Amino acid sequence: MKEFTKEELAEFNGENGKKAYVAVEGKVYDVTGNAHWVGGKHHGVVAGQDVTKAIMSSPHGTAVLAKLEQVGTLKG
Repeated sequence: MKEFTKEELAEFNGENGKKAYVAVEGKVYDVTGNAHWVGGKHHGVVAGQDVTKAIMSSPHGTAVLAKLEQVGTLKG
């Protein structure tokens, strides 16, 4: 699995045909093609960054992560 820096992760924002990745608790997940992440955005949260706080405060919590493919880890 790839180890991403925050700068590398930022490139995967789901815009202009790019893949959409998000980091949660140090793990990077692919949300590309997920119906809830159209254009790399989900309820004001943007792909390409660490979304741990947003996931933890959401009604579904981390339960949705089981349905996503982990593609790497986030450095630091």
